[in-house]
Amino acid sequence: MEKYKVGMVSLGCDKNRVDSELILGTINKFYEITNDPKEAEIIIVNTCGFIESAKQESIDTILEMAEYKNKYKCKMLIATGCLTQRYGEELLELMPEIDILMGVNDYMKIHKLILDFIKGERKIFAANYSDDNINDGIRLLTTDKHTAYVRIAEGCDNYCTYCIIPKIRGKFRSRTKESILDEVRLLSEKGVKEIILIAQDLTYYGMDIYKENRLHELIRDISKVEGVEWIRLLYCYPEEITDELIEEIAVNDKVVKYLDLPIQHISNNILKKMARRTNKETIINIVNKLRDKVPGITLRTSLIVGFPGETEEDFKELCDFLKDYKLDNVGVFRYSKEEGTPAANMDNQIEENIKIERQNYLMLIQKNVVQELNKLKISKVYDTIIEGRKGKYFIGRSSEMAPEIDGTILVETTQNINNGDIVKIKIKEALEYDLVGEVYDEFSK
Repeated sequence: MEKYKVGMVSLGCDKNRVDSELILGTINKFYEITNDPKEAEIIIVNTCGFIESAKQESIDTILEMAEYKNKYKCKMLIATGCLTQRYGEELLELMPEIDILMGVNDYMKIHKLILDFIKGERKIFAANYSDDNINDGIRLLTTDKHTAYVRIAEGCDNYCTYCIIPKIRGKFRSRTKESILDEVRLLSEKGVKEIILIAQDLTYYGMDIYKENRLHELIRDISKVEGVEWIRLLYCYPEEITDELIEEIAVNDKVVKYLDLPIQHISNNILKKMARRTNKETIINIVNKLRDKVPGITLRTSLIVGFPGETEEDFKELCDFLKDYKLDNVGVFRYSKEEGTPAANMDNQIEENIKIERQNYLMLIQKNVVQELNKLKISKVYDTIIEGRKGKYFIGRSSEMAPEIDGTILVETTQNINNGDIVKIKIKEALEYDLVGEVYDEFSK
């Protein structure tokens, strides 16, 4: 029997990417995977439902892919992910183009659901909810072969007032250290050099199953896996960063000196309204401690502007923090009023035009910070992983750069370099966000 061709469109965060890779890994032996939706007979859209803009992108993508049923070879449209988990049958009713609708806990059933649809040719709704399923399994990587995301936990227990994730993804559930290490070994055997650890809150790892924070131990054990050269940490809440974790980052050569701290704001007034389990003093203390104990560490954060009740004084406090502490990379998001969250019912909602103004102003501050920091990198040498070529340049990332969200290094060389090679690059020029460099020869002048 000829295999159906399946295409995948994955939206949202890197945790969603892991879900998409699990789906593809689950169905890979039954179907032919294609990157061309025009050739796909089955199209899967893995949606994001975190904020309004992401929801709209997901809906637009489903409708766009639905057109392939009329114009090309598509016979079946499957929607899954956070949006479908959140809105369930309502979405299926509003979008009759969807043939199978799944949530975030049914990926391992997808082949059976496809067969059931083929047999019965009736719409299928399978957005079940379970706090137990972490969806371990074989993955088909969609990243470059030398880099892979490893999800060490699912769900979240923080219940920030603006966030719907706990209601979509459930309570925080750590994977066992053994299952994570098994996955890392398998990835390493496939040639993966950079392991990027992700979870909604990395620093809470182990608290549910081991009754204590075990992230530093997990990192240490991963670093012992042969073939792993870089370990990167994304989404570490500042209040949970322990001295043991800082020490492991400092002394372990395989842990890149890079940390993502999603602080969201710096004003104690707003942090309290957000129900964040931290305050300004704790955030500043951990930034200072990290910079003291791990010299040269790269710090990234995400911020929310326009949260209900954010005053001019609160916003100025945030601006001053960015100017004073000069974080290496910052993502700024406008507050999104999400139904089902406490913040949606708060007084003093901020007008959208003010949110936009504040977002633009913060990004201008950060642009100047990045340009200032990048100029200081000229003449320095960085280990750089090569990821492709564009024109006369090879494209690479230093350990200070996470894939797809930070800058890149444009490498000028006549040498033959392969994707996945880690080479020493000397920086020659600083652009707005990117750098230009050349292969460093330590024996030349």
